[in-house]
Amino acid sequence: MYQEKYLKLLQEKYQTKEAVLSEIINLEAILHLPKGTEHFVSDVHGEYLPFQHLLRTGSGAIKSKINELFADELTEEAQNSLATLVYYPKEKLQLVKNQAEEKGEEDLSAYYFYALEKLLLLTSYCGKKYSRSKVRKALPSKYQYILEELLTEIKRDPLEQKNGYCQAILSKIVQLDQAEDLICVLADTICRLVVDHVHVVGDIYDRGSHPEKIMTRMMQLPSVDIQWGNHDMNWLGAIAGSPLAMINVVRICARYDNLFILEESYGINLRPLIQYAEKYYTPKERFAPKKNPDHDELSPEEEALLNKLQQASAVLQFKLEDALIQRRPEFCLEERRVLRKINFAEATVNLQNHSYSLVDFTPAVFDKNDPALLSAEEERVLRQLLNSFQHAEGLKRHMDFLMAKGGMYLCYNDNLLFHGCIPLHSNGDYKSLRIGEKSYAGKALLDFYEEKVREAYRHPKIHDDFATDLLWYLWCGESSSLFGKEAMTTFERYYIADPRTHHEKKNPYYQLRNDPQVIADILVSFGLSKDGHIINGHTPVKEKRGENPIKAEGKMLVIDGGFAKGYQAETGIAGYTLVFNSFGMQLVAHQGFSSVTEVVASGQDILSTRRLVDEVPSRMLIKQTNIGKKLQAEKIELERLYEKFNS
Repeated sequence: MYQEKYLKLLQEKYQTKEAVLSEIINLEAILHLPKGTEHFVSDVHGEYLPFQHLLRTGSGAIKSKINELFADELTEEAQNSLATLVYYPKEKLQLVKNQAEEKGEEDLSAYYFYALEKLLLLTSYCGKKYSRSKVRKALPSKYQYILEELLTEIKRDPLEQKNGYCQAILSKIVQLDQAEDLICVLADTICRLVVDHVHVVGDIYDRGSHPEKIMTRMMQLPSVDIQWGNHDMNWLGAIAGSPLAMINVVRICARYDNLFILEESYGINLRPLIQYAEKYYTPKERFAPKKNPDHDELSPEEEALLNKLQQASAVLQFKLEDALIQRRPEFCLEERRVLRKINFAEATVNLQNHSYSLVDFTPAVFDKNDPALLSAEEERVLRQLLNSFQHAEGLKRHMDFLMAKGGMYLCYNDNLLFHGCIPLHSNGDYKSLRIGEKSYAGKALLDFYEEKVREAYRHPKIHDDFATDLLWYLWCGESSSLFGKEAMTTFERYYIADPRTHHEKKNPYYQLRNDPQVIADILVSFGLSKDGHIINGHTPVKEKRGENPIKAEGKMLVIDGGFAKGYQAETGIAGYTLVFNSFGMQLVAHQGFSSVTEVVASGQDILSTRRLVDEVPSRMLIKQTNIGKKLQAEKIELERLYEKFNS
């Protein structure tokens, strides 16, 4: 019955036998085209400009295309200049005009003709592995006819454009002052054709200054997916109604001098919290905000405010956390009820049978008999703040996109993508989370987490239900695939001087992921081939200490190499990305991004080194991909419809 209904729906779309036949042939042809290039990035942590640069460059994919096409025609310097024009056309054109003015050259026509010729050839070359229909869709509507004509003609003989038909089109474009606009359009089209799909393996948010710009940019991409990171989960939690996730977002923003993300970018009213913090807290050394390299030096007043806001947010976080742990014994977080372990008379805390002095502690904001008790004022501040978060239209729009395109993991083209880890015991067995009478582990655990995240997001007015509380567990729980440690020691790092208490022991996964058999077993448990790959972020690879991002004999790839500036001193690089085209996989390491101005002036990008991870024996076709499987299923249904027309 279902099959008949589906065939009827298909027949409404393809009403004639000839239309069905045409689409069957079209799908069969597409299945034999080379697979599109996938671009993997992770842990961008709000660093918009480096992220945008990686998208524009395709992590070196565009430079490779230029070299393939123009190796015998252009010098390395000319190739770099052309690549820069593709990356940043407006800025490059302005530089060319400035240089022309310095030389006293007013007519830029020759450069426009040169640039248009090279970009048209490059566009044609980058689009040759796609169907004409897909290339047409990548062209902007305002220039679609002109570009289709030029791309068709330029493929025959590029020299012919200097005379006749193509010459006439280009001359008129230059004459009507449309050359610069068309150059920008071609540059954008090339970027779109070179990378077919973008995977973001978690942590869009955190330290960097512009996660909102990253979200907006991702919403413009034609094809993208996201695997949620632990920091992303906090922002989702705020919209889903978790005051605990929300106040953690504020604390982190205050710590890294990023309050303007909340106030200016998302329009969230922090005034009630600011007034509360000013009333009860004074600056403490251990709460000094971290210097944001993107901002001017903080004034003493600004630094004092961030200090007090961070303290207020931390205390509210610890109080809310205590209440959550109490009502969710199944989370097994009882050891983290640290407020209950404080001796207020002696200003000490007892952890793991050791007593530690508290430093920079403010005892006056706690009820000594019930330290987790929120005052009426604190409850009011939290309600007002949560209301402001949930009514921030821009933030809601971005979180809706994060939910629509995101998930806990993704199986795609025989690769398993997830942000953190699969919780394991030291013997390699899956570590489970027991809820009621049922235990969840491995794939079932991640499926359970995703189900509850979506449930919490659907019901944002409920602030203390199980699903919403689970969002916080994903931030700091021992069996969380996003956290991957025994315990989060935020309290200790703030209030205890002894650094030994700050250590957060990692899940055994991070040792066992070097074992090819462990990786193979995980892949198979997710329904993939043992010859696939796991692709992770979350833990910065310390390359300067000799750590290798390629693990388990090439089957495990870690692409967090320190995108955020704060990690780069430790990692020694500025992040890894992964490029997977029809010929195989390449891991790309990057140097620190300075500015667009410097890239344009120098003609160099931030690509450092490329390492071949996996080379396929023969070029991979669309029919071997996830998309190909869907197209194959659609073709089979159309063949059934075709048979129906014949019967």
